[in-house]
Amino acid sequence: MAFDSLSAFLMMGKHGVYVWSAYGFSALALIWLVWNTLSTRQKTRNILRKRFVRSQTR
Repeated sequence: MAFDSLSAFLMMGKHGVYVWSAYGFSALALIWLVWNTLSTRQKTRNILRKRFVRSQTR
């Protein structure tokens, strides 16, 4: 292993704050994208289902 200890790994040679914040922001962006996509998909399905039901009752 390139690091002597867990704390050395977390510090990443004094670049730990930048590295871990970049990972954190990336993870948050991916989580938000998945949540937003699923939410939009559900809303669109509900709208289309209502339109379909409305067109069948005419």
